[in-house]
Formats: sequence, structure tokens, C-alpha cells
Amino acid sequence: MLADRYPHQGKTWIGAVNPNFRETSLRIRYISAMYWSITTMTTVGYGDLHAVNTIEMIFIIFYMLFNLGLTAYLIGNMTNLVVEGTRRTMEFRNSIEAASNFVCRNRLPPRLKEQILAYMCLRFKAESLNQHQLIEQLPKSICKSICQHLFFATVEKVYLFKGVSKEIILSLVAKMKAEYIPPREDVIMQNEAPDDVYIIVSGEAEILDTETEKERILGTLHTGEMFGEFGALCCRPQSLTYRTKTLTQLLRLKTNTLLEAMQIKREDNIQILKNFLQHFKQVKDLSIKDLMVENVEEEDPNMAVNLLTVASTGNAAFLEELLRAGLDPDIGDSKGKTPLHIAASNGHEGCVKVLLKHACNMHIKDMNGNTALWDAIASKHYSIFRILFQLSALSDPNIAGDLMCTAAKRNELTVMTDLLRQGLNVDSKDHRDTTAIQIAMAENHVGMVQLLVMNGADVSDVHNHEFCSSTLNEMLQKREIGHLINVTEVMLSEVVLKGRHQEQEHNGGRSNSGLKFPRVSIYRGHPVVRREKCSMEAGKLIRLPDSIEELKTIAGEKFGFDAKDAMVTNEEGAEIDSVDVIRDNDKLFFCWIS
Repeated sequence: MLADRYPHQGKTWIGAVNPNFRETSLRIRYISAMYWSITTMTTVGYGDLHAVNTIEMIFIIFYMLFNLGLTAYLIGNMTNLVVEGTRRTMEFRNSIEAASNFVCRNRLPPRLKEQILAYMCLRFKAESLNQHQLIEQLPKSICKSICQHLFFATVEKVYLFKGVSKEIILSLVAKMKAEYIPPREDVIMQNEAPDDVYIIVSGEAEILDTETEKERILGTLHTGEMFGEFGALCCRPQSLTYRTKTLTQLLRLKTNTLLEAMQIKREDNIQILKNFLQHFKQVKDLSIKDLMVENVEEEDPNMAVNLLTVASTGNAAFLEELLRAGLDPDIGDSKGKTPLHIAASNGHEGCVKVLLKHACNMHIKDMNGNTALWDAIASKHYSIFRILFQLSALSDPNIAGDLMCTAAKRNELTVMTDLLRQGLNVDSKDHRDTTAIQIAMAENHVGMVQLLVMNGADVSDVHNHEFCSSTLNEMLQKREIGHLINVTEVMLSEVVLKGRHQEQEHNGGRSNSGLKFPRVSIYRGHPVVRREKCSMEAGKLIRLPDSIEELKTIAGEKFGFDAKDAMVTNEEGAEIDSVDVIRDNDKLFFCWIS
């Protein structure tokens, strides 16, 4: 068009070659123009057709710049297509090369090298089958519909979900993830956490025991079967290893998702547990109504293992269903431990409450002579201890003394400290009318005796000549250092060793105990708080004054604080407002009400 419209016919790119181009056919002129355009676009031209005038030169400048940009764009896109198409292959080759170098560097045997390379090749081929990333990009409604269409029929036939409502199955299917796993890959490893449950859609998986030196194949799972549910429902590590045998498609379901779905409907929860128990043959002949067991007279050796296992895992809901099925809550293992022992020692408060609800025996002892109450305090599960202690005290008033005496006999200082912190009376007596201090002195447990003495144990009834009297005297002096009173050594030993109680004659607050004035021990702090903290702060032994005001003044001087507004209490925390109710050798505590 530039040549045709240019006023000088011979001074154009086509006129330089053909001066009479206007007389040439239109077809020839268009062919010449296309030839020039293509040669200029693909190269810089051959020189046979070139710009002659200024207008043509300006046009060609912009035309060639446009051609350069277009060419760069096309080449770049073609390069990206090639690179993207070969990226996975390049990554696979790099991983194969890295694996080969690793094998050579560590001098692994050829058999192991073949296994590694074969696994990587199969993994590479199986990656193209996993489409979950594509599904996850779709809206939830579409994803849910796809999963229901693909997997509902398979999940419905799994043993665990037989008889379960369609609503629960649909909710579970919508949250399952489909995965393709290559052969010889461990899906679940022995002793790992029960995070997932798997259903086989296609392929096979082997069940292995890998704890022994040589792996043992225990069985093979096929399409429509599931694995990992035992650890999930019992909240315990997986007991076996599950390994794919062929290229396998699996549905993966989170354990938390399964447990949450079971809580939606009670009927479905019971049905799932019933299916589970029937499948593993741990409870026989379950009836439909409330999981009641028929033929309970037939002993099932797995019943004890089942109940004890659930108690150890802390699955209170599962334990509740087993007990409703008729299992004995007091069944024991080879060491005599009942489910209550196990739940208490492991700190499973929910399981403890379930067992108590089903009237388990709290007083059963294992082969070591321990009750569940002892296991709870020994394991420092204080909330469980308080629950069991309150219930035990209703049927056994000497339960506190039994615990204290057991701890003293075994010289369990930590347990004794915890018992005192829980508010047990240090002078509690067991069924034999014996206190912990008497047993500790009889067993010559010096540390235990010191702990009890410093926490206010009464030694006046102790009749023991084996424990060193001087050691006990030192403990008492440390506890009751205070107002200097001339007390002969013979008199103190007589009180400690012979344990003679003098009856007090209330005559103006005086007594005929052999002392001119009654004595009292004073301590700083509330008695309950001191027991909880196991306070070892020594008290003061003073003469009982004639008024409560003088008593507070003396206490303020001894402890270095203003006791004018302090409250005076006895060992039980009851407030004292008059010295007339105070007897010889009483223990008084000074505290403040905030």
C-alpha cells in the first residue's frame, strides 16, 4: 500500500525491482508483498527487497521490532512447554541419581539397591494416579458428591459400618482422602500413633509383626477390608504393621473424625462398637439391645484383656459400652490389677468415674497389696485420689489410717507427704488401732518419723524402746523450740517413751500433770495450709498465759509480727477465743483472715 500510494513510482521497494509494478497483476503484487513480509519477519531479509524511501524505512523499523517481540514470546512459551513436560522426568532422574550415589557411598548390597530403585520407579508411576489435589481445588459440595459417587458403596460394605445410618456414612465418606500407594510400602508401622484408619478400595495389604528379628506375615487384607481401627478405637499405638502387597488404592480417614462421628448418634455408636467387638471376637453373642451379652457363663479369655486394655487407654466411652455389655468391672490381670487399678495409676479420671458408676470394688488389692486408692496417690493423680478417698471413707472409716500406716511401713516419704497435703490426719489409726508414727518408730524409719513429728504427730501413746530416744527428743525440741522452761531430761523421756497421760483437773485452766503451769505449742500459719505445704517450720513451746490477749502478745514476740488481730485456731482449724478451753500440750496456730 505504501508503494502504491507513494507519488514517485520508481522510488519504492517494489518499484526498484519492477518499475512498472502498477501494470503487473494484483496477484503478483500480493505475492511479492507476502514474500517481503515473511523474509523480514523470520530473518532480516535477503536484500533483494529493501526499503528505498524514508517512509518505508520508518515502517520497517517498527515492523522488525514487532517481529523480535513476537519471536521471543513464541520461543519462550515453547521452552516453557518443553520444560514443564519434562520436569517430573528430570526430577525423577535426579532422585534416581541421588539414590544411586547414596547406595554407592554407603556400599549397600545389590539386593537393597534394587529394592530402592524399584520402589522409586513404582512411586513415580503411581503419582499420576493420585487425584486428591485436583479434587481439593473444587468446592466442597462438588467434592462431597464425587466422594459419595466413588466410595459410598465401598464404605457401606466395610464390617465396621454395617447397620450404621446412611447419614453417618455420608459424613465420613465426605472426609475421606483417596490415595494410591505403590507395592511394598508401609502404610502403618508397628507402635506408631493411631492417627488414621484405612479402607482398601483396590489391591491388597499384608499384616506383619515386625517386633521379632524376622518379619512374620500374619495375613492379607483384600478389597473392602479396613485396618488401623483397633488402635484408633482403643486409643493405643498400632500393634501391627500394614504393608501394601500390590498397587493399592486406599481411603484414609482421620481417627478424630471417626470418633467425632461416633458421638453424633448413640445408636450408631453402639452399632459400630458392636461390629468392632464381633469382628475381633472379644465379646460373644452380642444382642441388639444395649449390647447385653448372652451366654456369659462361657468364659472368654479375651474379655479381661479387652476391658483392661480399654481402661489403660483412657477411652471412657468405649469402656462404658463394654461394661454395659456385661463385662465384670472387677476382672483382674495376672498381677491382680483391676481396671480401676489401671485407670487410677494412669490418671484416666473419666474411666475411674465409669467404673465407679458400674459399682466396681474399690478395696480390691493387687498382688503387691495395693488398692486403686494407693495407686492414685502414688502416681500423683490427686483428683482421682480425692474421688476414691471420699467414697472409700463412707464404707471404711479407717481408710486414712490404713494409707498412712502403709506409707510409714514402706518408708514412702513422697507418698506420705502427698497424703498429708491432701488433708489426712497425721494421727489417723488403721484397723489395728495403730498410727503411722508408731509403725515408723517400730520400723526405725528415721526420715519418716521426722516427717510425721514435724507435721504434729502425737508421740504420747508411743510404746517403743527400739527407736533412739535421743533422736526423737531432738526432733521434738526442733519442733517445739520456744519459751525456755526447765524440763528435766527424765521427765521428757518419760513422756516420750512411757506415754503416760496425766488427767487434767480443770481448775482455772491448771492441771496436776507435774508442771506448775500448763504448756502449749504455738505455730505460725493456718494448720490446713501447713499440712498442704508440708511446712517444716518449727513451733515455740510456751507457758499458757491467763488471757487470749497475753497469748497473742507472746506469739508476736516469738515470731516477730503483730499478732493483735491474728486468729487463734486448734489443729482442726477451729477458732479459739478463750484460754479456758485450752488444755496442757495443745497445739495452737496463729493466722490472719484476708
